[in-house]
Amino acid sequence: MLVANGAQLGGWLSRLDNKNAQGEFYLTDVIAMAHGDGCPIAAVHPDSAMEVEGANNRVQLAALERSYQQMQAEKLMIAGVTLIDPARFTGSFDRAASIQGKVKLGNHVRIGAGAVLKDCEIGDHSEVKPYSVIEGALVADQCSVGPFAGLRPGAVVEQDAHVGNFVEMKKSRLGAG
Repeated sequence: MLVANGAQLGGWLSRLDNKNAQGEFYLTDVIAMAHGDGCPIAAVHPDSAMEVEGANNRVQLAALERSYQQMQAEKLMIAGVTLIDPARFTGSFDRAASIQGKVKLGNHVRIGAGAVLKDCEIGDHSEVKPYSVIEGALVADQCSVGPFAGLRPGAVVEQDAHVGNFVEMKKSRLGAG
């Protein structure tokens, strides 16, 4: 990758030639030209090779997506999140839980398979059971949600409350206990 002033780059590209053993044009020759013209040269190294790899087909794209997902799983675990099987963490809609947007998880939170959390807050010692969807909602400490429950924007579940199977809440409050 190369970052350069467009006008200067145009001049350097016009000076490229293929007078070498391979008979090829080398973009890297532009660096020598820039140096010869007194321009500062700075090399930047990526934290991971994945950051600069290209994707020329769906196999390579899937490999890059998997690498990104593994990096996200590692960040979550370093921050204290327990992932039972980090190799299966995807952050997408499948049997694994999906965490999207700004999600705040308290201590000792349990999230079941297929659950979707988006822009929400889940309090300490709470459980989101399988296939529940929580979006734009607040779940206090020691709560239980689901399975197959839906908390939509504006829903508030207060401490020690339970939202049962197939219950939907939106812009409403379920009191403590």
